[in-house]
Amino acid sequence: MNTNKKNRLWWTLTILVLLGVVAGLWAATNRIDYTWRWNRVPQYFVYNNEDIKKITFDGTVSKIERNGNKTTVTVQGDDDTIGTFIVDTKNLNLNVDDYLMEDDVVGSTSELKAGPLSVGLWVTIWISAVASVIGLVIGVITGLCRVSQNLTLRQLSITYIEIIRGTPLLVQLFIFYFFLGTVLDIGREASGICALGIFAGAYVAEIIRAGIQSIPKGQMEAARSLGMNVPQAMVYIILPQAFKRTLPPLAGQFISLIKDSSLVSVIAITDLTKSGREVITSTFAVFEIWFVVAFLYLILTFSLSQVVSWVERRLAVSD
Repeated sequence: MNTNKKNRLWWTLTILVLLGVVAGLWAATNRIDYTWRWNRVPQYFVYNNEDIKKITFDGTVSKIERNGNKTTVTVQGDDDTIGTFIVDTKNLNLNVDDYLMEDDVVGSTSELKAGPLSVGLWVTIWISAVASVIGLVIGVITGLCRVSQNLTLRQLSITYIEIIRGTPLLVQLFIFYFFLGTVLDIGREASGICALGIFAGAYVAEIIRAGIQSIPKGQMEAARSLGMNVPQAMVYIILPQAFKRTLPPLAGQFISLIKDSSLVSVIAITDLTKSGREVITSTFAVFEIWFVVAFLYLILTFSLSQVVSWVERRLAVSD
């Protein structure tokens, strides 16, 4: 059997397995007494916000100026007050000399706005991005301290790593928010980002340490023989090689960080998870929203995985 035919058989088996999983899920959902409301989901990504313009005094419409989709309505009050309202042309049902009383509707304007799921997704993205940068910086510095000849730096880095890795992230979030946030007077978002960054930094430090120690000692000796000092050799020779070797585990750590960012919802940060809970409380579309939230997290992690794969391929060219 040639390779192409064998690959087609394996692809067929893969598709059959996936179809079996889908069929199983479909059968399981049919056994649940639940009304699916997928039509409610899109409005929580983008919705049309209508702002109704009401007059605050009694008066007469003195002028109507249409300019494409917008119309400017000028109303002269009984006490000579002048009011100007800009409304959508399609929502205007007035004519010049019409008399309006207080709280009468002049018209309305509408615009598309981001819904809670879109806002929560953006919050998750930027919190994860900032925390990843902080974690990478802390991790590189701590990883270098782990392999340092200085006993104090090495012991301090070990202490930090063991404390952070030995306590749950949820507990660290509470400590940062309720204790350090109060003492240092920082907000909940800064507390959440710092907690995530410091948490990730401990794991990144061990990844960096392992990457540095995987480089043969002869690389450092060769760099020193060329006249480089230790920092120069580390920056120009050791770290670039270590970075290429540690890229997959670093990517895995930052993917985990994106998922771990859902815990910041417990300190009232409106990320994707908290936005999903808020939508559920108003729609009772429990399964639909959680499926959508899970899919959005999957998109984020899959996108990061693809970016890292692209970077790996680019770096492999120089091998």
